[in-house]
Amino acid sequence: MLLDDFDFALPEGLIAQYPRPEREDARLLVLRRESREIRSAAFRDLGSCFRPGDLLVLNDTRVIPARLLGEKESGGRIEVFLVRRLASAGEEWACLTKCSKPPRPGSRLCLGASIEGVVLPGGEPPYRHIRFTCPGDFTDVLEREGRIPLPPYIRREADDADRARYQTVFARAGGAVAAPTAGLHFTERTLEDLRGRGVEIHPLTLHVGLGTFLPVRVDNIREHRMHQEPYVVPEETAVAVNRAKEEGRRVFALGTTTTRALEHAVDANGRLRAGEGSSDLFIYPGFRFQIVDALITNFHLPKSTLLMLVSALAGREFVLEAYRMAVREEFHFFSYGDCMLIL
Repeated sequence: MLLDDFDFALPEGLIAQYPRPEREDARLLVLRRESREIRSAAFRDLGSCFRPGDLLVLNDTRVIPARLLGEKESGGRIEVFLVRRLASAGEEWACLTKCSKPPRPGSRLCLGASIEGVVLPGGEPPYRHIRFTCPGDFTDVLEREGRIPLPPYIRREADDADRARYQTVFARAGGAVAAPTAGLHFTERTLEDLRGRGVEIHPLTLHVGLGTFLPVRVDNIREHRMHQEPYVVPEETAVAVNRAKEEGRRVFALGTTTTRALEHAVDANGRLRAGEGSSDLFIYPGFRFQIVDALITNFHLPKSTLLMLVSALAGREFVLEAYRMAVREEFHFFSYGDCMLIL
């Protein structure tokens, strides 16, 4: 299983730099595994692909404005990217920094109008541990002072519109530094339409980390090691999913992040466990899915672990055939792009 097996040609112009005017304006590519059918549709037609009794699990993580711009005490410019909150007390975070000279432990940072940081000892490169202080609640101040962290393939600065559009309408639990992008197309109308068709909808939380953008650096993909991402499966969600599986009803995952959480939180009997955990599950062809029957997902980077996950569910050749069709028909790719449904 080689990395080059998951490559495909993608014209630069198909990488979406902005979202479509409305969330539901997205296009949809529907893949039916049994019949090997691939057809183009509109996202607004998504509901017609569901049956009464189907269950949809979504990821309600919320993207934090993780980019802070400011100055070192020496006067040099610095950008700080909050990656994850550390287990220690207070607002101590593992961060990435971008500046002319790396800040040393003890260095003080002035970030935005009211956030100060102190670089702490520790942290494995390239991460630095930083303690933040500010007047008032740090989360509230970060919402004002921080910037939304758009993915690296969106080659522009985030604007005010991104604060809403690079966030799902059901985002609740702050902690992600990247959006669960398959959910960006959903509106309250979409959710109500599905409920009206007899579809159950339940949440879980997986905080998407920077590792989602890290390239695979080995030729043999089995040697790749995934990053850890924390998740929470509510008791109500676990009960509902297990009941659906027992009754032979389909479980749909909204996005690859939801898929990883569901398939990681399975016990020895194939039942979904409620509770907190941390997933480094790497899903690639040959993986046996125990929970997920269908998947809604965006189009992913060549040679990425996300493309490998999709290929594990639908078959590599079938997925690459669908991607070639999406390129021919000029679908939009990646975070602000269009989406596909695998049945």
